Amino acid sequence: MIARLLQRRRPVAAHIVVGPARVDRRTKELVKRLEPGDIAVINHEDLDGVAADGLVLGGAAAVINAAPSISGRYPNLGPRRLLEAGIPLIDGVGVEVMDTVREGETLRIDVQDIWRGTVQLASGTVRELVEVEEAMKDARSSIGTELERFAVNTLEYVKEEARLTFEPLELPPIVTRFKGRHALVVVRGHDYKSDLLHLRSYIREFHPVLIGVDGGADALLEMGFKPEIIIGDFDSVSREALDVTKDIVHHVHPDGRAPGRETLVDWDVKYHEFVAEGTSEDVAMLLAYEAGAQLIVAVGAHASMVEFLDKGRKGMASTFLTRLRLGPALVDAKGVSSLYEQRVRRLDWFLLIGSAIVVMMVVIAVSKPIQTLLDGVWLTIRDLWFSITR
Repeated sequence: MIARLLQRRRPVAAHIVVGPARVDRRTKELVKRLEPGDIAVINHEDLDGVAADGLVLGGAAAVINAAPSISGRYPNLGPRRLLEAGIPLIDGVGVEVMDTVREGETLRIDVQDIWRGTVQLASGTVRELVEVEEAMKDARSSIGTELERFAVNTLEYVKEEARLTFEPLELPPIVTRFKGRHALVVVRGHDYKSDLLHLRSYIREFHPVLIGVDGGADALLEMGFKPEIIIGDFDSVSREALDVTKDIVHHVHPDGRAPGRETLVDWDVKYHEFVAEGTSEDVAMLLAYEAGAQLIVAVGAHASMVEFLDKGRKGMASTFLTRLRLGPALVDAKGVSSLYEQRVRRLDWFLLIGSAIVVMMVVIAVSKPIQTLLDGVWLTIRDLWFSITR
């Protein structure tokens, strides 16, 4: 259902769109408040696919972007996903619109112009699917420069972080036990929803430790599963998720940086600190590994250069080093779901045998020769029994 919603294609008509405004400089915060028919006002250069999916699923009637949605640095997927879903995209209207538009006020989009009543607030560029496809083609052809810059940044950080990554870690005093269990690390990344859907049977059979990285905890709740651990800087997780989770772990960097601590203090939440270098998803995997998990399955984790550029990162040193440390203990969710679907489960055997028994009983019930034979066997047994008991 989700895939069909994201992939449905209908032409983007350059006509008038009217609706209440939702304004936020952080797209992932805006989508939490977005309701069908709202006009999203964002400031998101190189709009990524995950953010665009959130806007589509939230039912945005149109998207006004203060920044260019595709700069040409790399082929980001966000603009195309919006347009394929039939959502008009008015691009590059200028950062002033973030202060000019008020939350909840009614806006009117007339082709490329944004109006409040009779007052024109801004004007931008109407993005068309053909033009976005061309821009992405150009970005793919010139990605060599970006790739070189990305690789240089990665190697520079590898030199600085390699020692820290392989140093012994002091684990927080969490109550969740990993010994003898799998661990499922969920990140709100690419295809995380479809991956979780495919892993339902795996989760129910193996009962892995469910770890939500920030908003990944809410993704688990949406699928009907309760996270056992939440780890991250808590910039995109709901209070509901915190209230139902046993272990709250705040990711603190070795240099003392602790983004998100204020949120936990304001919410008066009991938490443990885990000091480690890397992204929050890397640290979640390290926690599971060092705590003794047999296997670590990653859902929505970032692995490609495009995914890291989508997150605004200039390199992927910590992720590279983390995967070196974990080795074969780490697998991607897509591989697990693919292998797991090919297994024959015990329940399948029981159903097969049960069906065969039912068929045999039906055949016996409707077959006269078999009934006659069974009646003869029954009479013989009865006569034998009477002769013995006399």
